[in-house]
Amino acid sequence: MNGAVIIPMILFLIVVFLIGIYASRKVYGSSQFLQEYFLGGREFGGFLLAMTMVTTYTSASSFIGGPGIAYQVGLGWVLLAMIQVVTGYVVLTILGKKFAIVTRRMKAVTMIDFLRKRYQSKTVVILSASCIILFLFSSMAAQWVGGGRLIQSITGWNYETALIVFAVSVLVYVIIGGFRAVVITDSIQGVIMFLGTLLIMVATIVTGGGIPRIMRTLRNIDPGLITPFGPNHQFSALYVSSFWILVGIGVVGLPQIVIRAMSYKNSRAMHQALIIGTIVVGVIMFGMHFTGVLARAVMPNIKVGDQVMPLLAIHVLPDVLAGVVLAAPMAAIMTTVNALLLQVSSSVVRDIYLNYIRPDASDRMTRVLSMSVTGVIGLLVLFIAVKPPDLLIWLNLFAFGGLEAAFIWPVVLGLYWRKGNRFGALAAIVVGAVSYIVIQSFFGNLFGMHPVVIPVFLSLISYVVISLATQKQSVPCLYI
Repeated sequence: MNGAVIIPMILFLIVVFLIGIYASRKVYGSSQFLQEYFLGGREFGGFLLAMTMVTTYTSASSFIGGPGIAYQVGLGWVLLAMIQVVTGYVVLTILGKKFAIVTRRMKAVTMIDFLRKRYQSKTVVILSASCIILFLFSSMAAQWVGGGRLIQSITGWNYETALIVFAVSVLVYVIIGGFRAVVITDSIQGVIMFLGTLLIMVATIVTGGGIPRIMRTLRNIDPGLITPFGPNHQFSALYVSSFWILVGIGVVGLPQIVIRAMSYKNSRAMHQALIIGTIVVGVIMFGMHFTGVLARAVMPNIKVGDQVMPLLAIHVLPDVLAGVVLAAPMAAIMTTVNALLLQVSSSVVRDIYLNYIRPDASDRMTRVLSMSVTGVIGLLVLFIAVKPPDLLIWLNLFAFGGLEAAFIWPVVLGLYWRKGNRFGALAAIVVGAVSYIVIQSFFGNLFGMHPVVIPVFLSLISYVVISLATQKQSVPCLYI
């Protein structure tokens, strides 16, 4: 254990706890608990919106898992990662002002709130909530694993101890502070992530003797490391292109990202977020994944990919700076975890319990249940994360693909196409989610493409065909 490395991390966690306490005062003092706890009162400006989108999306995969794969396969993974630069721009452009206006008109607090009022179907709500809980558990497990491995690398503790420390740290401030605590900490953590990325990239280049020397070293290890296709030509042009669906356009279907497009206060905030978010995501995605490639030349014998960035930071930076830089992946992991926790919690409490089990639940009961469910979900994920895979990014990408295949068309076409109805939405969710699980489990990269591509296409066909075939049975939506 290195005290100089750990002290900045401890200070960072203390700040996070203080923010949670501050935000909890706003939560408990609000007359609209659900709006405040799950959506922060829709009061956030451009900088906060940009940072909460960036930090929610740039998770353990971006700072731990992604660089770990880049370490193994080289510059080809950097090319894949850079597709994500357009994420915030695509989401806010496609959903944009109309989604914010429609969800305010509906008084929707969650994405499923939007689907419920758009399609007027209990089945759509139950099915959507089930998909969110299923796939986001996988994604949250990935974040828990990343946090545990990060603390393990810094402290030398065993993985289980490190995992418990991380889980307790996150749960306390998310449970008490809700969405407002999440967004405020997102802004601080986003700045840390941005600066930490630049710092570790520069330090790695200096330690490796400059980029030309590092590239020569990588070529000597394996020439495939410095090509777009990876060792043994494992990335085809078709596979790289298919990633545009998974981490580019398809992100519009991720509930934890969609809800951010509901939370800003005006058009000016959205326009500011488009610019700020694109720049910050570009720097972080390139910097972290490129650094993962460079690490192969600087520290060539790391066995576990998820430990590349923590070990590299300790190796190339002075101890105190290493602690500051390692607060960046901790920030990324914590922001994503808290967003996912609130998303799953809102699906259980708001979308199922309050809509169909106890619509007349008191405000006090709602508060207690919201915080209790958030805590229970966190503990369940903790148990799942005890036996992690070697590279956590695969858990995260599995969750991304499943959510996108299920929700992209019910959200996007539900917003812009009046003829879309509950039958089309049901067909899209079922066909998208089931076909994705089947292809991912039994066929892998079918036809050389990422498994998400065909399910998204099948989901689109199902939505359009079934909606058109059932027009006589459909109920017009008054909000669109």
